[in-house]
Amino acid sequence: MDEPPVPGAHDDALAAVLAFAGPPDLATRRCVRLVALDFDGTLAPLVDDPSASAMTPAARAAVDRLAGLAARPAAGDGDELQLALVSGRNLTDLAARSGVPAGTYLVGSHGAETGRVTAHGVDAVPLQLTSEQQEALGRLREGLQDAVDGRRGAWVQDKPSAAVLHTRLSDPEDARAAVADADAVARRLGLHAMHGKDVVEIAVVHTSKGIAVDRLREQLEEADDVRALVLYAGDDTTDEAAFAVLGPDDLGVKVGPGPTVAGHRVADADALAALLERLADALDG
Repeated sequence: MDEPPVPGAHDDALAAVLAFAGPPDLATRRCVRLVALDFDGTLAPLVDDPSASAMTPAARAAVDRLAGLAARPAAGDGDELQLALVSGRNLTDLAARSGVPAGTYLVGSHGAETGRVTAHGVDAVPLQLTSEQQEALGRLREGLQDAVDGRRGAWVQDKPSAAVLHTRLSDPEDARAAVADADAVARRLGLHAMHGKDVVEIAVVHTSKGIAVDRLREQLEEADDVRALVLYAGDDTTDEAAFAVLGPDDLGVKVGPGPTVAGHRVADADALAALLERLADALDG
């Protein structure tokens, strides 16, 4: 069944991406175009085993091409391109699964971890928790483990600043019960539970993909005295926070079905890859 129309989301994504690649109305100020992409469900199809996730061949080709364009020095006062992945995965896992080229910014754990790929690995910003946050993280992990005990298919993933309940392999009754228990743990600890596709992530630091995108924009603008325009693409409810911080000159692309505040939608990872290839064509012209 086709996804019903969603207010604010329309299908002229190609025209929008070509406009995004066109000359911005910025007077004499240079521009950097930040292409920030979610990973799972956006470049890589969702799978039952997260360790088996991989970009589709078309997505891999599009990402590598954009990274190549980003690596080229801008001519004179020309505009620049920057590539970033923004994911719920922890930074180490995101780097390993994505294998993106040097120069790419990485944002893991919904913004709690940041780094940049270099020729020698990932130059990561150290994540430091306070003693109170470390204590809360321990209690959180214990609470989520209690939530999955005796519930087939439910499991807990540990992250440096969070714990995640996974229910993709659970039957509906066990999934509902585990999610309810996870929400109760979050309330008891005074933490926010982020609900995604068959996951509930609870972090001991305040973060979101929207906060992460804003920080990336600010970092780029402050470093080179440019204006940053952002293209963000994602598939999950957690990506809505990133769509929400986009401005009128930015571009949000929802991948797949579901309500969204993004202005545009594509069907899947390969459709997004085709869109990114057209962006590369326009920027490489």
